[in-house]
Amino acid sequence: MKIAILGAMPEEIDPFIVEIPTQIDYYAGNKFYKAEFAGHELFIAYSKIGKVNAAITATLLIEKFKVEALLFTGVAGALKDNFKIGELLYATKLAQHDLDISAFGHPVGYVPGNEIFVNTSKKLNKIAVKTAKDLGLTLKSGVIVSGDQFICDDDKKAWIAKTFGADAVEMEGASVAQVCSAFKVPFFIMRAISDVAGHKAEINYDEFMENSAKTSADFVLKMIEKI
Repeated sequence: MKIAILGAMPEEIDPFIVEIPTQIDYYAGNKFYKAEFAGHELFIAYSKIGKVNAAITATLLIEKFKVEALLFTGVAGALKDNFKIGELLYATKLAQHDLDISAFGHPVGYVPGNEIFVNTSKKLNKIAVKTAKDLGLTLKSGVIVSGDQFICDDDKKAWIAKTFGADAVEMEGASVAQVCSAFKVPFFIMRAISDVAGHKAEINYDEFMENSAKTSADFVLKMIEKI
């Protein structure tokens, strides 16, 4: 099976490249790493930050490299206080919090021809839950929303959480979800929590990124072994 592994930043895919021998294909201004693992053909890439970059890269993975499933891993900020820094969260559904034509009487996050939320793959989510159990890790589920903004204002966080019933916010997942849904490619999106709503915890971000990327990569590779 051809499986895509996607992150937004190089740090989020570096552990995969270290773990597995890869070859590189350059296309459309980006690098795509190819590897063999657990009987599958993997295509690994980082999109660069933001919804447009993520949508472009997801589309290329599907159209050019013909992947049959897509697994996204990265970091997100919690919108509710029931998360700890470093915890893993997978999306049950995603929406774009900055998509707004409410001036025309539509709900925020909606445009005609699309739903507000895009659901993730139940099959892949079930595999993830089993993987977490096998690894002895806590894996939570919830609603993740995306926008081309780094959200650090507490009032904005509260508005997003209330409007979408969202648990976490980031900058790519919902656009990847929309692409995969349009092409009918099953997808899974998991985020490590980098900051917690209502708290100003001090963390070494570089160290956090390295540790969370390694944990997430190990998790995803174990998932792939079960696919």
